Amino acid sequence: MVFIWRGGPRSRRLLLSLLLLAFWEEGNGQLHYSVPEEAKHGTFVGRIAQDLGLELAELVPRLFRVASKDSRDLLEVNLQNGILFVNSRIDREELCGRSAECSIHLEVIVDRPLQVFHVEVEVKDINDNPPSFREREQKVLISESAPLDSHFPLEGASDADIGVNSLLTYVLSLNEHFVLKIITKKDKSILPELVLRKLLDREETPEVNLLLVVIDGGKPELTGSVQIQITILDVNDNAPEFDKPGYKVVLFENVQNDTRVIQLNASDLDEGLNREISYGIRMISPVSEKCMFLINPDTGEIRIYGKLDFEENNAYEIQVIATDKGVPSMAGHSMVLVEVLDLNDNVPEVVITSLSLPVQEDAQVGTIIALISVSDRDSGANGQITCSLTLHVPFKLVSTFKNYYSLVLDSALDRESKSDYQLVVTACDRGSPSLSTTASVSVEVADVNDNAPAFTQPEYTVFVKENNPPGCHIFTVSARDADTQENARVSYSLVERRVGERALSSYVSVHAESGKVYALQSLDHEELELLQFQVSARDAGLPPLGSNVTLQVFVLDENDNAPALLAPRAGSAGGAVTELVSRSVGAGHVVAKVRAVDADSGYNAWLSYELQPAAGSARSLFRVGLYTGEISTTRAMDENDALRQHLLVLVKDHGEPALTATATVLVSLVESGQVPKASSRASASAVGPEAALVDVNVYLIVAICAVSSLLVLTLLLYTVLRCSVPPTEGACGPGEPRLVCSRAVGSWSYSQQRGQRVCSGEGQPTTDLMAFSPSLPLSREDCLNPSREVSD
Repeated sequence: MVFIWRGGPRSRRLLLSLLLLAFWEEGNGQLHYSVPEEAKHGTFVGRIAQDLGLELAELVPRLFRVASKDSRDLLEVNLQNGILFVNSRIDREELCGRSAECSIHLEVIVDRPLQVFHVEVEVKDINDNPPSFREREQKVLISESAPLDSHFPLEGASDADIGVNSLLTYVLSLNEHFVLKIITKKDKSILPELVLRKLLDREETPEVNLLLVVIDGGKPELTGSVQIQITILDVNDNAPEFDKPGYKVVLFENVQNDTRVIQLNASDLDEGLNREISYGIRMISPVSEKCMFLINPDTGEIRIYGKLDFEENNAYEIQVIATDKGVPSMAGHSMVLVEVLDLNDNVPEVVITSLSLPVQEDAQVGTIIALISVSDRDSGANGQITCSLTLHVPFKLVSTFKNYYSLVLDSALDRESKSDYQLVVTACDRGSPSLSTTASVSVEVADVNDNAPAFTQPEYTVFVKENNPPGCHIFTVSARDADTQENARVSYSLVERRVGERALSSYVSVHAESGKVYALQSLDHEELELLQFQVSARDAGLPPLGSNVTLQVFVLDENDNAPALLAPRAGSAGGAVTELVSRSVGAGHVVAKVRAVDADSGYNAWLSYELQPAAGSARSLFRVGLYTGEISTTRAMDENDALRQHLLVLVKDHGEPALTATATVLVSLVESGQVPKASSRASASAVGPEAALVDVNVYLIVAICAVSSLLVLTLLLYTVLRCSVPPTEGACGPGEPRLVCSRAVGSWSYSQQRGQRVCSGEGQPTTDLMAFSPSLPLSREDCLNPSREVSD
C-alpha cells in the first residue's frame, strides 16, 4: 500500500503519530511488525527502538537484547540505529507448517530498570512452493463398459503455501473421452475427478495417457503436473461399492498399538471372481512419522500401529479402495476420516530467563528478579496453565502477558537472617488428571553494609603495673560485624582526646587490624592512676559504619618510692630531732615522734618503725612504736644513763623488696628543773591524746575487721560466679582474697588485700594488684600533711 501525502510538516507529524499508535494492540501494549518469508539478510522490519520509546544512546548501557522462545536468531536489532532486521533465512512453512497464522514472538529486554516488551512479527507467505503431486504418475483402471458420466477420483496435489498462494486450479490435457471435474470437500479443499464423456472401446483404445497440470494462485504462478495412465479393462462391468460414501471415526490419542479403527464393508453385484473383493489404502493424508494405518485386504478392517499423537496431527484422511478379482478388476472408492481427541499427556514446560542475580538485600519491593515463560503442547483445558511459587518466601509471581510471568520481590530482604533462597516454580495444567512440572531458582542475597561492628561489652577494665616497658601489649579489643567480606572487615583506632596536657596517643596506641592495645611509655601510678579512653571500630563498607568501646586502664602501684622523713620542727640542728627529757620521767613517757610518708600506696606505703640498738648497750632506755613512730621510755632513768642519747630509727615500708629511711633523734637528759615549760606542757598534752588514740584505734580495728569480712564474702561470691568463665587475652581475673591484720595501731592497721591477675602480653599472668580498705578515711592531704594530729 502506498500513501501520497501533500500536507505540511504539522500534518506529517500527525500521520507519524497515527502510524505509531497503529502498532500497539489494545490492552497489552504489544508491538506488531510483518515481514515476508525468504527475505534477504538485512531486510528492514521496523524501527523497534523508536517504536518502543527508547533512545538510541541508552540501548547499549541498558543491555538491550532480543530473545525468542525457540532461541533461533531469525531477527536481530542493530544497536547503532535501533532497526529490527532479518538476520537469517525465514521459511514460513518450516516455522508454522500449514497454520493460517504465523508469527515470531520476541521478548525485548532492557535493564536499569528491567523492562520487558513483547513484539509479534508476522511472517507473510510468498508463493515460494510450487504445487506437487505425491507421485509422478497415477494409474487408473476403467472398465470398457463404464457408463457415461462415470466419475473416477484422482489424487490431488498439495501446496505448502497458504492463502491465495495455495489455491489450486487443475487443467487436463485435451482428449475425447474425459473431462475434468473439481469436487469441493467440507474442509474447502478440492479434489480432481475424471468424468467419462465418451464410451470406451478397449479394442480401439486400450490405454489413454493424460497430463494433469495444477496451477496455484500466487504471483507469479507456479505449476506442477502428473501423468495419468488410464488402462481400459475388459468386461467386468460392476465395480465394488462401499456401504457409505465416507466414514468418520473418533479416537483418543495414545491409543494402544494394534487398536482397531474401523471395519469397512463393500459389495459387488457380479458373481464368481468378479465378486470377490480385496481392500487397500490408496493414500493417507497427512503423512505421519509416528503412526500408520494398515487395512486387512480380506476383511477391510483398519488398525493403527505406532503412536497416535494429537499434537502432531489432529485428523487423518484415509482414502480406501475395494477391488474385485474380475478380469479386468474393478474398484470402488471411499474415504475414512479419523479425528484425534486430545488427552492430557504433555506436562507443562517452564523456561526461566533473564535472571538478575544476586539480589541486593536492600532491593526495593517490586524489583524483578527473573522472567518465566510456561507452555503446554496440549489444547483446551489440558493446555491451560496456572503457576505457583514456594510458600513463605519474600517473592511472588506476577503475570505479565498470557503465559509469561515475572518473579518479583514481595517483601524486604535481610542477608544476616537468610542469605539465599531455593525457590520452586510449579506449573500445573487444568487437565484431568492434572499434570505439573517444577523449576528451581536459587536466589542469592548480596550483602549491604547495614550492620555496624559490635563489641561484646560496652566497657573493659584493664590492670597494668606501673614502670611497664614502653610498647608492651596491655589488652586486645575485638568487635564482630554481622556483614560479610569488605563490609565485615573491621579496623580499630583511638578516639583521640587530651589527657592533662598531653594527647592520648602519646600514652597508648591500637593496632588497626588486630585490635591490640599497646602502652607507648612507662606508666607511673603516682602520676596517673586511671587512664580512660575509647577505641573505635570501623568496617570497610560504603558508607563505613562503626561503634566505640570504653577502656579503663588502672595503673597498679609498685614499691618504687622509699619512705620520706618529714622535716623536723624548727630549731632542730642538722636535720636531726633534738629533745630534752627530764631524768624524773617514768616508763612510757613519750619523748619524740618520727614522722614519715611514702608516695606509694597500699602495702608499699604502709610504714613501720624500728629502733636500731646502740653498740654495746645491754638494755635500751627507749623504744619506738612499730606503726606510730613515737619514741617513749622503757624504764625510769638512773644515774648510769648517759646524758646524751643518740637514737637511730629505721623507717621501712612493706613493699617487696622493702625500702627504708633512717631518722636520727638526739635526746638530752636534764634535771627536772631545766626542762622548758613548753616541753612539759607538750609532754602533758601528748599523754592525753595518746590514750585517746589507743581507745579510738581499738574501735577502728573492730569496725575495719567487720567491713573487711563483708568484702571478703562479696569477693568469694564474685569468684564463684566467674570461675566458669575462661579468661580471655588481655582480661584479668580476680585472685584469691586474703585478710591482712596487724597487731599494732598504725596508718593502715587493718586492711584487706585482694590479688588481681594482670596480663602484660608476655609470660604468665601474675597476682600483683592489692586493694586495701584503710582503717581511717584519710585523704591525700592527710598523707602529705603530718602536722594534722589524730585528735584533730
